[in-house]
Amino acid sequence: MSHPMKRWMGGIAICLLLHVSAEAREVSVRVLGLFHSYSVLITPSPGHVLECAENGRRWTIASPYLVRVGPSSPALLLSGRAGDGAPDAVSTMHCDDGQSRASEFIVAVPDKIARRYRGKLRVERLGRELLIIVELELETAVASVVAAESGPDTPLEALKAQAVAARSFLAAGKGRHRGFDFCDTTHCQFLREAPQASSAAALATAATSGLVLAYQDEVFAAMYSASCGGKTHTLDELGIAVRDYPYFSVVCDYCHRHPERWMVSLEAHDAAELKGTEASRLKVARKLGWQTFPSNSYETQREGERVLVQGTGKGHGIGLCQRGAADMARQGASFQQILEHYYPNTHVKQLL
Repeated sequence: MSHPMKRWMGGIAICLLLHVSAEAREVSVRVLGLFHSYSVLITPSPGHVLECAENGRRWTIASPYLVRVGPSSPALLLSGRAGDGAPDAVSTMHCDDGQSRASEFIVAVPDKIARRYRGKLRVERLGRELLIIVELELETAVASVVAAESGPDTPLEALKAQAVAARSFLAAGKGRHRGFDFCDTTHCQFLREAPQASSAAALATAATSGLVLAYQDEVFAAMYSASCGGKTHTLDELGIAVRDYPYFSVVCDYCHRHPERWMVSLEAHDAAELKGTEASRLKVARKLGWQTFPSNSYETQREGERVLVQGTGKGHGIGLCQRGAADMARQGASFQQILEHYYPNTHVKQLL
């Protein structure tokens, strides 16, 4: 639309018309990939149906159902109580409520972790491990991200800002992985279980349903971090190519007054890898540990044969700062004002 109708709230325009394809209302997320599991237990939640299919065969899972990688064949081996026609092995499996809609189920890595999901399930083999993909409705995914990314005491307006940022990332950031849209780690966005409808994360998601951030009338995959160190970064500062939104450096009052400080002593050859870019920080962090080098705001000082690195913040420091947003909300700022501060020159649109 060349002339979308607008309403103004808190100094930021909310445009009411934005056409998005139906596919944008669902996202596919690889879950539990960090465990590199070769077996999982799949269980329908009480009161829910989980029907699976492969090559025209359909069967219903009634209790914990073991799916594992075969030792020598490309097949997935299946065992457990299931309805008539359940195969012993398949190449891939797709599960839903039996009517091509979302169901609720639990995926458990034996002796490690179990998580509840609401969506459609796809399981494939990826080398010697399982590829577990959950297809989620967009709003379910947003609520799951907000619940995972936010602390229990985060004010509602900050949660709303987080929901808009997360929804923007999901709506515009597809294609980060081959075969699925996103993973459930910080490479994309944290995603855990869908929260209860009465939770603050779910309420914030519902209150902002369909709202996304746009720059020059285009939705962009909004980035955010836990703590910016007092001032957010531009993409250019960190050596990141600008694709849709350049990001602008803004002062974060709370982190400026209350910086999260960190310090690490590096060997000279490791310090030499630091180029002031996000890529160089990640390279050092992969080698030494993610908690060792947590942010892009730092200074270095030579100390004999080593280099002392002192920094502030946690994360890349681009876009919304979660600590700063929470403080703005505590001081009475609306989610629109929070977004306007951390994403200058943007506006909020409603997906259709």
